[in-house]
Amino acid sequence: MVMQPFDLVVIGAGSSGASLALEAVRRGLRVALLEAGDPGIGTSSRSTKLLHGGVRYLELAFKKADPAQFKLVREALAERRYWIEQAPFLAHELRIALPTRHGLEQLYYRVGLGMYDLLAGAAGLEPTQGLGGAELKELLPGLSGSVSSGLLYSDGQFDDARLNLLLVLTAQAAGATVQRDCRVVGFEQVNGRLQAAISQGPDGQQQRWLAHQFVNATGIAADGLRQQAQPDAPSRLLVSRGIHLVLNEQLCPGGVGLLIPRTRDGRVLFVLPFLGRTLVGTTDQACPLEQATQVTPEETDYLIEHLQQWFPSFSAASITSRWAGGRPLIQPAGGTNSSSVVREHEVEQLPCGLISLLGGKWTTCRRLALDALQLISHQPPREQPLPLLGAANSWQETHTALQALRETLTLALPGGASQAEHLLTSYGLRAQQLVEEAQQCSELEPLSAVIPVSRAEWRFNHRHELARNSADLLDRRSRIGFLDQVEAERLSAPAATWLEELSSASPSSHQPNP
Repeated sequence: MVMQPFDLVVIGAGSSGASLALEAVRRGLRVALLEAGDPGIGTSSRSTKLLHGGVRYLELAFKKADPAQFKLVREALAERRYWIEQAPFLAHELRIALPTRHGLEQLYYRVGLGMYDLLAGAAGLEPTQGLGGAELKELLPGLSGSVSSGLLYSDGQFDDARLNLLLVLTAQAAGATVQRDCRVVGFEQVNGRLQAAISQGPDGQQQRWLAHQFVNATGIAADGLRQQAQPDAPSRLLVSRGIHLVLNEQLCPGGVGLLIPRTRDGRVLFVLPFLGRTLVGTTDQACPLEQATQVTPEETDYLIEHLQQWFPSFSAASITSRWAGGRPLIQPAGGTNSSSVVREHEVEQLPCGLISLLGGKWTTCRRLALDALQLISHQPPREQPLPLLGAANSWQETHTALQALRETLTLALPGGASQAEHLLTSYGLRAQQLVEEAQQCSELEPLSAVIPVSRAEWRFNHRHELARNSADLLDRRSRIGFLDQVEAERLSAPAATWLEELSSASPSSHQPNP
C-alpha cells in the first residue's frame, strides 16, 4: 500500500514548527510534524520566559525612525494578549519595574512606555504608572539605595517548554502525525522540486515522507537544512547566544520583575520571579551554531557584575542553575552586532520548493506560522475552533473551571495547595486526568521540595506527553533542571528507572495518544 502524501511536512517541533502544525491542522490540512529530539529541546525551552512586545525594539524604533520595528512591537503586543487568553494556566500578566536616576530620565521612559501601552490598543494590559523611591524599594527590597524613582509597566510571563509541548499535543489530538527522535537526513527531488523527506530514527532505520509542501522550522539550524535541500543556498541566519542564571535567593519577593535599562555595553537585562526563585538574563552574543548552548565564564561574570550593581547583597553562591540558548536572527547586511538586530521574521521559499521559517521570537511564532500558511495557500481555509489541551473554549471558562478544580485538588493531594498549584499551572484542566490515572495513592507523593513532581506525573508525561528520558521529565515536562541542576541530577536516576518500568509494562506506549 502506497502512503498518500501529506499536504504539509513540518520539520522541527519548536515554537514555530509546532504553531504551524497546529494552525494547519485547524484548517483541515493533513500534516506531519517531525522532530529530531524532544519538542522544544532547543531554543524554545531556553527563553527568558517573557511574552513581550519588546521595550528595547520600541526604543530602537524611535532612535532610528524604523517602521519595521514599530510593526514588530505592535504585532508582538497583540500576540502577547492572545497567548495569555489561550493558555491562562501557562501564561499571565507580569508587572516589571524600570528604575530611573532623575526626572528627565523618568520622563524619557514614561513617554516610551506610554507609547508601548498605546500600541497595544485593545490588547493592552495594566497601564504604566510612576513609582517613587520608597514604592520601588517596597516592591524590590534588595534594590540599591541609590535608585530614587522608576516606572511600573506590564508584559507577560509564561512556561515556554510546556506551551510548546501543548501546541504539539493539541495538533496531534486534532489529527497531525507527530514523530519525535526523527531527524531529517535528506530529500528526494523530481525535476528540481522536493518530493520526499528522508528521516532517520535512533535505530538507524530510515523513512520516506511524501508531501506537497515541506517547511523548515528548525530555528538556529535552518541554514543547514536549507543547504541540504539546495547546496548553493546562501546562509541567512546569525546565531545569538543568550545565557540565564537562576538564583535560590528571591530578589523579586512581591512577584514584580526588574528591567535593568542600561549595561556597560548598551544591553538590557531582566531580573524576574521564576517558580519561587529568580531568573536573570539574558546576554546577547553572536556565536557559532555549535556553541549556542555553551554557558561561558565571561558571560556568567557579566551577569553577576551587573546584578551586584543593582542588588549589592547578592552572592554568586545563590546560583542554582545556568543555561544558554541560541536565537535565530536574520543576518543583517554589513555587520554582526546581534544586540541591534530586529528579531523580525521571514518566510522564504527556495527554488526547490523548501519553505523556511527564519528569525522571529516566541511571542510572534503564531504570526510567523500564519504568514507561512499564506504562502502555502494564498487563501487558507478558515480555522476551526480548537482550544489547547488543558484549556476550555474561552479564557473565562478556563479560569472558572481552574478555580473549582484548585479547591478539589488541594484537598485530595498529599502535597496540598503547593502540589495542586503546580499541577494546575502545568497541565491546566488535564490535572484532573493526571490525578485520576494514578494507580496508587503513593504515586502522588511529591518527590522534590523544588517542584512537587510525583511518579503519577511522570507516568502521565510518558503516556500522554511524549517523554522518553529523564531530561524530558526534569527539564521540559517540569522545569526542575532549569531551576536547580543539583536537584535534577539527584532525580535523574529515579526518573530513568521509572521510565524503564513504564516502557516494560506498556511497550505499545511508544506512540502515545493524548
